[in-house]
Amino acid sequence: MQYLFGVWNKVAQRLKSANHVLLLCDFDGTLTPIVDRPELTVLPAETTKLLRTLAKNRRYTFGIVSGRALADLKGKVSVDGIVYAGNHGLEIEGFGSDFLDPVAEEMRPFFQMLSHALLATLRGIKGVFVENKGLTLSVHYRSVDDAEETRVKDAFAKVTDPLHVTGRIRVTEGKKVYEIRPPVDWDKGKAIAWLIARCRETRGKSGALPVYLGDDLTDEDGFKVIEKNNGISIFVGEQSFPSVARYFLKSPQEVIELLKML
Repeated sequence: MQYLFGVWNKVAQRLKSANHVLLLCDFDGTLTPIVDRPELTVLPAETTKLLRTLAKNRRYTFGIVSGRALADLKGKVSVDGIVYAGNHGLEIEGFGSDFLDPVAEEMRPFFQMLSHALLATLRGIKGVFVENKGLTLSVHYRSVDDAEETRVKDAFAKVTDPLHVTGRIRVTEGKKVYEIRPPVDWDKGKAIAWLIARCRETRGKSGALPVYLGDDLTDEDGFKVIEKNNGISIFVGEQSFPSVARYFLKSPQEVIELLKML
């Protein structure tokens, strides 16, 4: 990976020469620093102002692709005129239409029961909590003592392994979080590919340059799609992370600086 600001002139030239830019970002860890609990995240007023400015710029289509539930994401951002993709792209609003994966929607009652089972099994481990996002579940253990992380892993596996092995759920990992998703072939990469296609269809921008910024393992699928579409992929975090992204920025604060430059 190359440090984006170290080769900025080259990247800026690509952005300037594009007739349209599809600019997509992850939320937690990219637009905002990661905090102990998702509900504590607050989008800085400066960032909100920047997003509103970008939303009005006809050279850009701006969107956020997040693991958060769509309603939660929209509530945290509250910017009109942008694309929102929640639950890793299982639910999307943008380009004048909505997308909701039908299998994920059917599994809402199942995930409700599964969240109760996880809560019961993880009870007694301080700092762990289960987030029911409707179409997916997240088990967060950022606030768990290091010595207790194996307990979390074992308790999580006790509930999910039988379902995962039989193909009833998908299980992925992120930064101090286990994710449970419906058994569908869909991820951030597929969602970004869908958004690229919609942008080109609805905006009449066949040459739109796709850009994606993300900070976690779940963003790697997105980076692969961006690279396949000759776009600009930007990992947010330390250069030592083994990302497939072409460029990196060191922190959400540097992402804000990039938005200002754009």
